[in-house]
Amino acid sequence: MNEIAIITTISLIIFSSPFLAKFTKLPTSVIEIALGTLFGTWGFLHHVPLFELVAEFGFLYLMFLAGLEVDLKKILAIDKKTLKKGFLYIGALYLLSFLLVKNLGFENIFIAIFPLISVGLIAALRKEYGKNYTWLNLSIAIGSLGEVVSIAILTIISTGLEFGFGTEFYKKIFILSLFLLLVLGAFKLLQVLFWWYPEIKTTLMPKIDNEEQDIRLSMALFFLFISLMLYLHLEVAFGAFIAGIFIATFFEHKRSLPHKLSSFGFGFLVPIFFIYTGSSFKIASLLVSDISYSALLIAAIMICIRIIAAFVFYDIMKLKEQILFALSHSMPLTLLVAIATIALHTKFIDESEYMAFILASIIEVLFTMITIRLIIRFSGNISR
Repeated sequence: MNEIAIITTISLIIFSSPFLAKFTKLPTSVIEIALGTLFGTWGFLHHVPLFELVAEFGFLYLMFLAGLEVDLKKILAIDKKTLKKGFLYIGALYLLSFLLVKNLGFENIFIAIFPLISVGLIAALRKEYGKNYTWLNLSIAIGSLGEVVSIAILTIISTGLEFGFGTEFYKKIFILSLFLLLVLGAFKLLQVLFWWYPEIKTTLMPKIDNEEQDIRLSMALFFLFISLMLYLHLEVAFGAFIAGIFIATFFEHKRSLPHKLSSFGFGFLVPIFFIYTGSSFKIASLLVSDISYSALLIAAIMICIRIIAAFVFYDIMKLKEQILFALSHSMPLTLLVAIATIALHTKFIDESEYMAFILASIIEVLFTMITIRLIIRFSGNISR
């Protein structure tokens, strides 16, 4: 009966979430987490092995879709001045994070957590507000760069949490570095190969495709990189992320492919991950003052350091645009949930700290979405 209740509940949440999202003007992922929390509290969702397995696969697919947002060619095409400021902005985030952690007594892991950047919900902002805002286009470009850094650091942290920070850790970091060098070499090699023989692209992914060959190749690469990460004992999410980057960078001629892949992911697999995440959160924890205080503090710090760091763009954007840019990077929902999940599984944090992370991720999305909407609505001089 548990399995029947879980399947029925998940079906209802997946179907109803978009309607509730339209009504509340909130991201669908937030609604799915909230409903997962409610139905989990009411006893309709239990963490049976099948539910956990599908949720884990949904998380990996979400990382794959995050990689699809990162086109290395576009990142490298950013003018040098903006690119330098982008690196300065990311560096400022980590510097501010380091100073706060050392002065406020947080665990060292927070140095990597506070600066996390994910472009998933930034893409949702661009879908809502269009592609004509300077701050939003810059947010996507710099956010893609920041997400690459965040995923790499997430991989290093997960390796350290799993194997400890001793000899085995440095061995794994060496393997990861070697793997990244090989991946960069492969990217360069394929870039040259596809430049000389562009017909290879259309052979692998034909423009007229009755066999869904583009989907087949994408899934093959997805599973191939996951298998490689499992073999190397590295963070599996990183492999899924690289597979997405590979597709976005080399098969740009298939303009409909990202939409097809994301439609399947956000229509089925990814919601199950968010529902599972929500079901892990206990409403009773809201009544625990320490958890609520920690969540509010985490959210406030993550937002504030982005606003401060965004001042490096003072000669590119106006003050309001800098604030909007910073706010758009203040919603690393997926990565924050991911690192909290990894830390909980490795017993680096306890359940109350995990609850604080989940609550903080929801608070950030709610505050950011509402604030951005208000600023745009009441500001008529934001450049487009």
